[in-house]
Amino acid sequence: MSRKVRVLVVDDSVVVRRLVAEALAADPQIEVVGTAANGRVALAKIAQVNPDLVTLDIEMPVMDGLETLRHLRPLHPRLPVVMFSTLTERGATATLDALELGASDYVTKPANVGSVMASMEAVRQQLVPKIHGLCRRIIAPPAPPRPLLTAPVAPLAPRGRPATATNQVDVVAIGASTGGPDALSAVLAALPADLGVPVVVVQHMPPVFTRQFADRLNGKVPLHVSEASAGDPVVAGGVLVAPGDHHLRFRGTRALPSGIVAALDQGTPEHYCRPAVDVMFRSVVETWGGHVLAVVLTGMGSDGASGCAAVVAAGGSALVQDEATSVVWGMPRAVVEAGVPAQVLPLHQIGPAIVDRVRRGRRGPYSPREAALA
Repeated sequence: MSRKVRVLVVDDSVVVRRLVAEALAADPQIEVVGTAANGRVALAKIAQVNPDLVTLDIEMPVMDGLETLRHLRPLHPRLPVVMFSTLTERGATATLDALELGASDYVTKPANVGSVMASMEAVRQQLVPKIHGLCRRIIAPPAPPRPLLTAPVAPLAPRGRPATATNQVDVVAIGASTGGPDALSAVLAALPADLGVPVVVVQHMPPVFTRQFADRLNGKVPLHVSEASAGDPVVAGGVLVAPGDHHLRFRGTRALPSGIVAALDQGTPEHYCRPAVDVMFRSVVETWGGHVLAVVLTGMGSDGASGCAAVVAAGGSALVQDEATSVVWGMPRAVVEAGVPAQVLPLHQIGPAIVDRVRRGRRGPYSPREAALA
């Protein structure tokens, strides 16, 4: 049976603790079972109140959020933790550190919103959906498992008549949200520097965060990773990450001397997201046709499902992360439940599957010289 989600709120500010507690109390499926002013108190309270989820401030006296995570994760490896961050360089750095230490997700603290009521609404809009997504099994216990959810998806025709499937992959497009930073790190680490095709990525993140995230990935994986700027060439050996608050699209063709380049815009958000995975997926189809491999990793909501359908209808193919290894099986689930023919794989198999899929269909290297000569 469903029950309320028990939340422990940890922040050194009395005002913030009260604001968060009141914002969450307005949701009938959430119960604030305790508060703490620092990490040391929080660790003791976890044992006392047995929360289903913890909201954790980063900057606190006595024991800050990062140190708290270092102590918390060995004791409670599956307890969801949502960090409270700030939209600053320092806040982005600390938040990415927290995600690497095992935090599940983050929200940004409201700033310059004008009133307590506005602050509460800002918190509610960000935090409540994350709690629902991370604690979905408590709020809506799963139905008995079906073969569709535990095995690779059987080929089901998407709406409309799909184009003839092609074996050639000229670009890999990846979308992710909650849990995505760790998942992307694992997938990209498995891709060799000579993969032979470009990789483009949408990870739901705000400005500043995406640049720092791309820089971190660049130091960890064989491919060259960077935050996309308008006009950046899309070439093999490179990974372009959509910048926060901008949709990532593409223009040009390999027949032009300049090849294919990134194009950014601040068009209408989709699924309340900018960048949106669906926007990028549609653009890769417009640019590369059916020579696309779409990958949907862990995340809340349904962003990427309609874009995956467009990829497959054009003759491309799709991979999605399975439920067992996803922090939130929302975006991959949406692809499956939309009837899109996609292979469902655990996280550790997705990188090797991308390599296999690309190399089975490559005719030769994808390079600026090939683009100029095409």
